[in-house]
Amino acid sequence: MKATVNKMVQNMFRTGFLVRASHTVLTWVITLILFLHNTDLRRCEERGELLLPVLFFLLVVLSVLLYFVVSLMDPGFVLNDTVKGVQGSHEEMESMIPQCSTPRLRRCGYCLLQQPMRAKHCQMCKRCVRRFDHHCPWIENCVGERNHRWFIVYLLVQLLALLWALHITLSGISPGVTWQLWFTGNGFLLAALTVVGVFSVVVVLLLGSHLYLVSINCTTWEFMSRHRISYLKHCGDEENPFDRGVFCNLWDFFCICSTVVWEQVYRRNTPNPV
Repeated sequence: MKATVNKMVQNMFRTGFLVRASHTVLTWVITLILFLHNTDLRRCEERGELLLPVLFFLLVVLSVLLYFVVSLMDPGFVLNDTVKGVQGSHEEMESMIPQCSTPRLRRCGYCLLQQPMRAKHCQMCKRCVRRFDHHCPWIENCVGERNHRWFIVYLLVQLLALLWALHITLSGISPGVTWQLWFTGNGFLLAALTVVGVFSVVVVLLLGSHLYLVSINCTTWEFMSRHRISYLKHCGDEENPFDRGVFCNLWDFFCICSTVVWEQVYRRNTPNPV
């Protein structure tokens, strides 16, 4: 645990520091605007009703913490040629996965490691990532096997914070005698409303698309590039060898934390193997 925390701290300052710092500063600037202007939060404070302000503050803190967790944790980098979860040597692993029923494991042309099924080399991180979904510039990290579920939890918490912030911002906008006075009096809130509104739309689209892909056990990379992926290009447009049904897919994704040997899943669920 200590080694993991130290690694996350080192990653914070090694890559993506500007992106993470910008996200954090923007989050707290908008939060400060909502607390300082005549919004529902400010009116609750003046009446001595601190429950809603405290809950909103804690929700923002939680969203920031989840952001850093997803941004800094290992997304599932491939460290060696051994597929985790399978005991024994590489030769034993190959004997468990017949080559006649499963596409051969390919060796990465960049890091020279053998890629498990559903892994991909990320040009930004310069590493191979297990169950690669995509590289997210927002968190400046890959979304893969180890942090994908936390990425979705983060999106959900972030969406709740954004929608609540949207309501709070609208509650603080006051009328003005003229357009100029109205714009001058509500300038900071209007800026916050614009930023929060744009981010809300982005997060809704991201969360909706990822929940759909999780429900069919497909990654963004597989969905966008299935015609170029060796283990999918022979499948029909509606065929997915990893799909076990919506309930099982969601259960496996959110509740099963161990590494999955996708070669075995592929062999069981592919009626016409390559």
